Amino acid sequence: MNQILERLTDVILMIPILLIALPFHEYAHAFVAYKMGDPTAKDAGRLTLNPLKHLDILGTLMMLVARVGWAKPVPVNSGYFKDRRKGMILVALAGPISNLLLAFVFMFIWGAMIKLVVVEIIPVRSETMVTVISWLQVFFQVSVLVNISLAVFNMIPVPPLDGSRLISSFIPEESYYRFARYEQFIGLGFLALVIFAPNALSSVIHFVADPIYNSMVTAISFIFGL
Repeated sequence: MNQILERLTDVILMIPILLIALPFHEYAHAFVAYKMGDPTAKDAGRLTLNPLKHLDILGTLMMLVARVGWAKPVPVNSGYFKDRRKGMILVALAGPISNLLLAFVFMFIWGAMIKLVVVEIIPVRSETMVTVISWLQVFFQVSVLVNISLAVFNMIPVPPLDGSRLISSFIPEESYYRFARYEQFIGLGFLALVIFAPNALSSVIHFVADPIYNSMVTAISFIFGL
């Protein structure tokens, strides 16, 4: 029973985090593409932070279950870019970078809250306040971890993740077209890995994400003198 309640609590906590992280990621793709001359995402109604426009049912469920997932890819037409390669690189990087920025914002707010508690500007003199502060700390910590994990996960060079778009910008077109023929099978194989071996994938993601998280903790500790 306790395990069920804990899992339910995790899901309830994750929902608002995902409603911020996933739309922000996709909005960043759409925004950069639009600024570089491609109106495709805007015309498709994707230049928005409205979660309903971006969430993919399976990708969101995977985030709730396995802490790795995805949103609906933003449509991009590289034909609008003056420099196709540069445009695709910037659009591909926009999503992961936006999640890293969002992670730092959450980390900053978290650090500011701790500082205000330490100097007693926010008084913690009741059991209720202790509970509220504890919940907020958990929320901000999970928000930071989820956004960093999303950034790292999306850089994996497997379709439809951003890493795949990035790879397509660096390899010769002929090689990419060969790769594209097998995109569907690679994507299905990767989906099977996410579903049946999430722990293995999580270990790889944490190997990259943990140093980023620790660096942010160090930076915020220095900024606030914690």
